[in-house]
Parts: sequence; C-alpha cells; structure tokens
Amino acid sequence: MASSVKKQPKKRMSRAARREAISGYLYLLPNFIGFFIFTAIPIILGLLISFTDYNGFKWNFVGLHNYIKMFGDSQFKAALVNNLIYSLVSVPLTIAFSLILALALNRKLFGGGFFKTVFFFPNLTSMVAIGCIAMLLFQPVDGPVNQVLRGIGIAQEHLPKWFMSTKTALLTVIIVVVWKQAGYYMIMFMGGLKSIPNHLYEAAQIDGANSWKLFWHVTWPMLSPTTFMVTILCFIASFQVFDIINVTTQGGPGRSTSVLVFRIYKEAFGEWKMGYASAIAYFLFVIILIITLIQWQGQKNWVNED
Repeated sequence: MASSVKKQPKKRMSRAARREAISGYLYLLPNFIGFFIFTAIPIILGLLISFTDYNGFKWNFVGLHNYIKMFGDSQFKAALVNNLIYSLVSVPLTIAFSLILALALNRKLFGGGFFKTVFFFPNLTSMVAIGCIAMLLFQPVDGPVNQVLRGIGIAQEHLPKWFMSTKTALLTVIIVVVWKQAGYYMIMFMGGLKSIPNHLYEAAQIDGANSWKLFWHVTWPMLSPTTFMVTILCFIASFQVFDIINVTTQGGPGRSTSVLVFRIYKEAFGEWKMGYASAIAYFLFVIILIITLIQWQGQKNWVNED
C-alpha cells in the first residue's frame, strides 16, 4: 500500500534574516555595477566591434573579414611567432629561477629575510621604471653590463648589442622580465615548501635518500599544485606582455620584439583599425583559454593532491 508523503512547507525567512540578506546584496551591488559597466559591457562591445571595420568614428559590418585578414598579415604572424618564443622561453626560466631562489631561501640562512626582500622588491616596482633602468644597464656602448663583459676580456666587437640587435633584443626582454617576476613566484614556491610535512623528508633520509633524491621524490611531487598554479599564471602573463616592450624596444629592431598585445595597441591606436585590433584581441583570448584548459586537463596526470 502506497503511503503518501506530505511535503514539508517551506520555511519563510524571518524579517531579520531577510534584512540581513538585503544588506549583503546592497554591499555587493557597487561591485556588480562596476563589473557590468567596466568589464561585461566592454567585453560584449569588443566582440561586436571585431566584426566591423570600426575606426573610432564609424563602422560597417564586415563579418569574419578581420579574422581571415590576420592570417595573411605578416606583422600579425611575426608577433604571434615572437609571442610563442617569448612564452616558451620565459615561462620555464621564470619557474626555474623562482624555484631555485625559494629552495635557497627556505633554508635558515643568515640574512635570509634581507635577501627575500631584495629578490621580491623588483616585483613592487613599475615595469616602466624597470624598463628605463634596463635600457641604461644594457646600453651597448657604455652600459654597466657590457663594461663588466669588456673587463673579463671580451672584445668590443663581440659585445652583445642587447636591445639594439634583432638577434638579442627578445632575449634581453626575457632576461629583464624573468628578473622582475621571479621574486613574486618565489614567495608562492616558499609557501608551498612550508606546507610539505617534515616526516616525509625524515622517512626518505632513513631510506638513504640523498639531497637530489629528496628533491626529486619528495619536494617536486609535493610542490606540483604550486607549480601548476605558477605555470598558468606565467603563461597568461607571457601572452599579456606589453609595457616592457613599449618602453624598451617599441617592437623593434624591425619586428624582432613585436608581440600580440603590442600589435593590438599599434593597430588600434596607431592605425585606428579598432575592428581589426579587437579581432586580434579575441584571437589572443582563445589562445589563453586553450592553454589554460589544456593545463587544467593535464593537472590530473601530474598534480599531486595528497
């Protein structure tokens, strides 16, 4: 015999609970309004503009013309290749350098707090200021870096021209960016190191593990969640690089340091091709989205959650 189950009546919110909920939404309302005005609307308008030939004053609908045009644009192709090279070189270097700093400073060394401040300080400095300083340091004739190289016996004609050469300009930008960002990711790695239980090291040492085996079989697997997050942040930042390029090289010499965001800036505010620039921007968005999704999918295979 089937028995009917009476539905429990929904409890009505008390006046005090309703008032508290309304207060919470009112506190969040300014943030929602700001997000809608300054983020949501520009994103939607940018997508619409990418299908037009908007030049800042008028537009005509052109469909997929801007997206098709970019794959035949030699300047876009050069910027894409430079950006891929920049990302594939700068991201591993940043991760390696910041991890080495974290491993060194995680030990109780004399003056460790001072050196943490020294390595983190560049991250607090504007990239524009960093770029101006880098231009002085890597000045090809009388710059301090080349003076040191000359002092150790390198002939003048063999000294690198750093920002002034198509062969070394992008590498010089990478060196400056890695030096600036490493301190920030160093702090993240140090947080990950602090969370590794000591008993894992003690058990491995009892089994006869040396320093290298301790790192490879204990430290590195336990740091995988931190490494995963750092990798995502580094890749996203590498495809958004602009300020250091704009300050130091302006995309030159030639096209050697032109990257996607700088190309977007030049097309939008140099050529006034807002529609074409918006199309490149959304192409960049797709690249970042794909890389992030691949990394999120790959974390199941190499990120240790235990």
